[in-house]
Amino acid sequence: MDTVIRFKVKKDLDNKQYQSLLRLKGSIIAKGFTDIIHISDEGEEFHINSFSVLPEHKAAILEYVSLYIRENSLDSTITMQ
Repeated sequence: MDTVIRFKVKKDLDNKQYQSLLRLKGSIIAKGFTDIIHISDEGEEFHINSFSVLPEHKAAILEYVSLYIRENSLDSTITMQ
């Protein structure tokens, strides 16, 4: 059974943060972790991005996303859930 990965993203992004977010989502798809990333509203301040991965890929994708967030200074913009 697939595992759902979620991260919370602030809606108010500057251009650099927005481009970094797009690169993150594109690389998640390009690396074959998932085929689609769903986006839903969470109030006026946040979006929730979610996608399914195989259980055996969960640790790798969590590590990849966490590292990407740190390396691109997105700590105040994206929060893993």
